Amino acid sequence: MPSRESYEVHKEEKSLVQKAKREANQEDILAAALGMRMGPQKPPATFWQPLKLFAYSQLTSLVRRATLKENERTPKSEKVHNFKVHTFRGPHWCEHCASFMWGLMAQGVKCADCGLNVHKQCSPLVPNDCKPDLRHIRKVYSCDLTTLVQAHNTARPMVVDMCIREIESRGLKSEGLYRISGFSDSLEEVKMAFDKDGEKTDISVNAYEDINIITGALKLYLRDLPDPIISYDAYPRFIEAAKLTDPEKKLEAFREAIALLPPSHSDTLKYLMAHLKRVAQNEQFNLMNAENLAIIFGPTLMRVPNLDAMTALNDIRYQRQVVELLIKKEDVLF
Repeated sequence: MPSRESYEVHKEEKSLVQKAKREANQEDILAAALGMRMGPQKPPATFWQPLKLFAYSQLTSLVRRATLKENERTPKSEKVHNFKVHTFRGPHWCEHCASFMWGLMAQGVKCADCGLNVHKQCSPLVPNDCKPDLRHIRKVYSCDLTTLVQAHNTARPMVVDMCIREIESRGLKSEGLYRISGFSDSLEEVKMAFDKDGEKTDISVNAYEDINIITGALKLYLRDLPDPIISYDAYPRFIEAAKLTDPEKKLEAFREAIALLPPSHSDTLKYLMAHLKRVAQNEQFNLMNAENLAIIFGPTLMRVPNLDAMTALNDIRYQRQVVELLIKKEDVLF
């Protein structure tokens, strides 16, 4: 009967053999990725050392990501990944299944917002846990609202906050506020400044004396959103709520519709409606009441999910009614 010592020696030898096989397999994978063919004589160990270190660093990153606790992900607002087909340079592993990504071109997909690398076939299986990174966000205008606020770790887009603060500090009594447009060249200048400098953009009276340029920049930002403030998913519920005639049922339907909005959209809508209510309260100076503001902001805040021109035309009056009620009942609905 074998002794305990011999059993331990045999176990250790078996472990070393398995480790050697794993290392050999890693070398074969790296060789394939580099387009090399392994002959009977393998390259010296010194050749493989930097590649091993690189591979181990990749695997360490995968392990770290896989062991993240669920509550360390974004609990408040789930966000889907924005995957694009990508060609990776050098060896890469899928950050979902931890398997090697084969091929010389278009080996997988990469999230344009957080940089996550996965196989194309793995992308539908990845949880909606995208954490946008500012290194990957190249613009402010036309950027998805949730992506922008999560990248900046704010409740609302800085464009909305900065423009509204500037408008309320010097423009609430300006006649025709939001109705009069600023010069298009100046609007484009503000847009480019936000895309380039973000929250460091200067929109003070020293930079833009005409307040209509700031209101125009805000409306342009809202129009350029890929998914409007009143999101495509929630749009039908808002339209249905606007068609109700019973006041109590209408308010309840509006609350249910608001609950369907992503948190960043809901927070931004609440902030914007409170602002527009203050604009309407200065109607004697700016000549802009809730109905006038709703006519302007209806098509800006909500768009028909499909491209049916007839549906869009028929919904215009309901869009106006939605925004008008949101302004008038802002303190009750939010």
